[in-house]
Amino acid sequence: MKSSLKSRLVVMFAVAAAATFALTGVALYGVLDRQLDRIQQDALRTTAHEVSYSLTRSGDPERWGRFKAKLDTLTPADGSLRFWVLSDDPAYEYGKGLADVDRLERRADGFGSITLPDRENALLTITVTVEPFQQRPRVRLIVGMDSAPYAHTLRYFLWAMAALSLTAILLVGLLGFWVARLGLRPLNRLSAEARALRPSALSQRLSMAALPVELEDLATSFNGALARLEGAYNQLEAFNADVAHELRTPLTNLIGQTQVALSRPRSSGDLQEVLQSNLEELDRLRAMVNDMLFLARADQGEAATGRIHAVLADEVGKTVEFFEFLLDEAGMRVRIQGARDGVALIDTALFRRAVTNLLQNAIQYSSAGAEITVDIERQGGKLEVAVSNPGPPIAPEHLPHLFQRFYRVDAARRGDGVEHSHGLGLAIVKAVALMHGGSVSAASGGGVTRVAFSVEAEPKG
Repeated sequence: MKSSLKSRLVVMFAVAAAATFALTGVALYGVLDRQLDRIQQDALRTTAHEVSYSLTRSGDPERWGRFKAKLDTLTPADGSLRFWVLSDDPAYEYGKGLADVDRLERRADGFGSITLPDRENALLTITVTVEPFQQRPRVRLIVGMDSAPYAHTLRYFLWAMAALSLTAILLVGLLGFWVARLGLRPLNRLSAEARALRPSALSQRLSMAALPVELEDLATSFNGALARLEGAYNQLEAFNADVAHELRTPLTNLIGQTQVALSRPRSSGDLQEVLQSNLEELDRLRAMVNDMLFLARADQGEAATGRIHAVLADEVGKTVEFFEFLLDEAGMRVRIQGARDGVALIDTALFRRAVTNLLQNAIQYSSAGAEITVDIERQGGKLEVAVSNPGPPIAPEHLPHLFQRFYRVDAARRGDGVEHSHGLGLAIVKAVALMHGGSVSAASGGGVTRVAFSVEAEPKG
C-alpha cells in the first residue's frame, strides 16, 4: 500500500526527534555518570583524609582503642560506609570481613572497588597508607562507600529520560502531523483544482497565487502541459475541420456531376466525360489520403528506409527534369547552385518528394518568366536544400506556421486560375527532413520567398 506524503513527513519528524533525544540522552547520561563518580570520589577522599588524620595520632593501644570506637560510630548500620585497617600486626587491624579485602581491585590512583557477598552493588574504595607512629606499625586504611545510591540515580535518570523522550517523540509526531497538514494545504488545493479541470474549459489553468516557491515550478510545468494540450486539441480540431473542408469539395463535385449525369439520358461521350472528371476528383482524394497516411506514419516515428549515398545536386536535377514541360510552358527556369558535390545518406524517393513539393509551390506562386533558385549549402553536419522564388511576400506571422498541416496563407498569394494543393505539401517536407535528421525553415522578404529543409550530410573524406 502506498504511503502518503503526510505520513512520510510525520515518520521523518519522529525519527529525527528520536535520534536527537537519543544522542542528547547518551551525552547527558555520560556527563551525569562522570559527575556522580567524581562526587563519590570526593566524598571518599574527604572521609579518608579525616579518618587518616585521627589514625596518624593513634600510636599506642589506648588511642588505638578510641580510634576503633570512632570508626564503629562512623560506620552506619546499613553498611553503606565501611572501614578497614590492614597491618602486619593483628593488634592494629580493624574491619568486618577482613578476608574479603583480598577481592579489592585497586587502581594506580588509590581508588578501586570491592564486591562483598552481602552487598548487591560494589563498594567504591580508596586506600591510604599511614606511616608508623610510636607503637603502631605502618598500616593501610581502606574506606569503602556503597555505590548503590549513585547507581539508582543513574537508573532513575535513564528511565526518566526514556519516558520523556517517548513523550517528546509522540508530541513531535503530532506536531509534525499538524505542520505537514498545514504545509501540504497548497498542494491539496492544487490537486483539487486539477481534479476540477474539464474538457469544456481548456483555457483553465492552475492558480499561481500564494503558492510556495517549491510548488511554483510544479504549477508552472503543469500549466505549460495544459497549454500544450490545449494547443494540440485546437490543432486537432482545426485539422478535423480542414480535412472535412478538403474532402467536401471533391465529394461535392463527385455527387454534383453524378446527379447531373443521371438527371436525364446521356450519350456515351457525355458519360465518359463525367467519369473522367470523377476520376480526377478521386485521384485528388487518393493523393490526400496517401499524404495523410504518410504523415501519420512519420508522426509514429517511422524511419526512412532504403537509404543510399547520393549526390543531392543530382537528385535535385532529376526532380527538375520532371517539371521541364511545366517550366517551359511558363517560361521559367531553375538554377541549381552551391555544394554540387554534397553527398548524404537519403531515401531518394522521399528526398525527391520533398523537393517536388517545394518546386511545385515555387512554380505556383511565381510569375511567368521567373527564375527559381535551388541552393545546396553545408550547415555544420547537415546539407540544406533551399528553394527561392520571386513572388508575393509572406507576412512574418505566417512563417512559423507554414509547415503545419492544411495551413493556408491569405488569398493574396494565390494566383488566379491556378489549381491549389490540399495544404499538406510543406508538412510532408518537414516530415521528410525529420526522418533524415534535419530541420526546415522559411523566410520571405525583398520580393523573394525562401523555403528550405536539411538532411544529415556524409562526412568529407
